[in-house]
Amino acid sequence: MSKNSLFKGVATALITPLNEKGIDFDRFGKLIDWQIESGINALVICGTTGEGSTLSDEEHRAALEYAVRRAAGRTVMIAGTGSNDTAYAIDLTKFACEIGYDGMLLVTPYYNKATQNGLVKTFTAIADESTKPCILYNVPSRTGVNIEPATYGALADHPMITSIKEAGGNLSKIMETLQIVGDRLDLYSGNDDQIVPLLALGGSGVISVLSNVLPRETVAMCDKFFAGDLKGAMKMQLDLLPLINALFCEVNPIPVKAAMAAMGFCEDYLRLPLTSMEDAHKQKLLALMREQGLKV
Repeated sequence: MSKNSLFKGVATALITPLNEKGIDFDRFGKLIDWQIESGINALVICGTTGEGSTLSDEEHRAALEYAVRRAAGRTVMIAGTGSNDTAYAIDLTKFACEIGYDGMLLVTPYYNKATQNGLVKTFTAIADESTKPCILYNVPSRTGVNIEPATYGALADHPMITSIKEAGGNLSKIMETLQIVGDRLDLYSGNDDQIVPLLALGGSGVISVLSNVLPRETVAMCDKFFAGDLKGAMKMQLDLLPLINALFCEVNPIPVKAAMAAMGFCEDYLRLPLTSMEDAHKQKLLALMREQGLKV
């Protein structure tokens, strides 16, 4: 674990329950309570899965404030404060620090993209204004830009940059990154189908979509690995693979919103450009959830 490690194990990239009027705070609170009671190690609020990019500034801040107050110190709280607008990301980061978040999740600037030099300057500018540890979030399939291993190396000594959420999927690149950064940065998987493989490379855990639906099981998978039961952890990873694939058969968070709606935690409501899950995909997802013992 690196300096200022945030958590070990599973952080749920939490959905934000929405309806036509806005954020459904009643269901949001019940979801936060259930996640914490299920033994989750951390919660990420207003990340990609939380539809942070289509919340208004007022809603984004209200969701962050409500969630950290509801959690009341019962788990590690991480705020999604990254943006394609660096000045806005800095303002959100300052706000989240002030209201009591333990850490920040900073996605690479989307649409604007950036050179590697631009990424170094952007992440440094945000981290310079943060009083809490920052996780760099690499998801090139959504942002169009990849954080290269040498770029991680250039950022690894910043006192407020402590972790990586790696959703690039390229194990060779991840190994090259680890060779460069050593133990200066914690590694978290950003892909649920690579939890155990990244733990085997020295990862500290996962920031997970799957754990919205199966928090206890996702934590158990990591716990098995940390306890030395690699075979047991890998069996869980493979057994859950069909459900994981179903949760990503359409762009996240479309499937997980359908899943959580079926479990009663939200309406199946997303903001455009996202739309509800296609029925054929949804029926397959629900069938796989039932195979895991969920009543949907």
